[in-house]
Amino acid sequence: MASAGKASKKKPNLKAVKKTNHDPNELKKLYRDMLLIRRFEEKAGQLYGMGLIGGFCHLYIGQEAVVTGITSVQKDGDTVVTTYRDHAHMLACGMDPKGIMAELTGREGGYSRGKGGSMHMFSEEKKFYGGHGIVGASTSIGTGLAFNHKYRNDGGVAISYMGDGAANQGQVAECYNMAALWKLPCLYVIENNQYGMGTSVARSSAGQLYARGSGYGIPGEQVDGMCVFSMQDAARKALDYIRAGNGPYILEVLTYRYRGHSMSDPAKYRTKEEVTDMKDNRDPIANLKKIILEDVGVAEDEIKAIDKEIKEIVTEAADFAKESPEPDPAELWTDVLVEV
Repeated sequence: MASAGKASKKKPNLKAVKKTNHDPNELKKLYRDMLLIRRFEEKAGQLYGMGLIGGFCHLYIGQEAVVTGITSVQKDGDTVVTTYRDHAHMLACGMDPKGIMAELTGREGGYSRGKGGSMHMFSEEKKFYGGHGIVGASTSIGTGLAFNHKYRNDGGVAISYMGDGAANQGQVAECYNMAALWKLPCLYVIENNQYGMGTSVARSSAGQLYARGSGYGIPGEQVDGMCVFSMQDAARKALDYIRAGNGPYILEVLTYRYRGHSMSDPAKYRTKEEVTDMKDNRDPIANLKKIILEDVGVAEDEIKAIDKEIKEIVTEAADFAKESPEPDPAELWTDVLVEV
């Protein structure tokens, strides 16, 4: 566990990690899962540009190793809640790409029947409790989910994602306090992609984000979020700690988004050289592909088959969304009130 020392404002030195002692089938699954997220998000960006997705659209391109690594070591009973950059988390939880894309385009075939859009869809079956537009809300909801796990004594852990900007919200500190007092089974994941909307972390956040739990006795560490192996190792360690009844844990994940904060953001607050360097040297999918081909010796035809499969899945999801009808206007009055 990393110690809560004096914060450094220098950019993290994220080094590539190689591992060749993995099962080739496991590596191919990790590659497939990350590639599905990448291609889905690219297609969502295209549909947004065509005017088929309205409102806001926040893409996860570049951050795929984070949710893929964590999800790969979760257990079936665990619950997940996240922020508005959430399509990847839905896919990682096993939600149907067709239903996700249909919801993004406001169609009847979507998970919320076309009434929720990106920030208001969930799947009780997959134990995904939504992406939330209120900054910091996912942390509060995640803490509530953790309380539910403890109350029911079901052995589950709540994985609660937040962004680096949300880590500065007062409600996050309140959640840390409550979770520590009651030893709630919650894994707080701070996806630090270096920019809170358009402001760099160095200009907005004092100290190291993972260390903010130390005052409450919550352990944490900083993780290389551009490497799926690092994510698996850190998540496995954290989840084991939580399942042992020790209470919450914090992972500050150092990652990077290639696109703007949302589709309407030109991202002029960073240089082209910075983005290019991350794409060329730190891309989680390209680096894993290189390991699979060069270090593990998987045939390139197998990788091409995965690429083809993912392209077909994403194309089918987009076609389904386009063909699905818009909700009937009468749907405006449904799901507004639930009598219990």
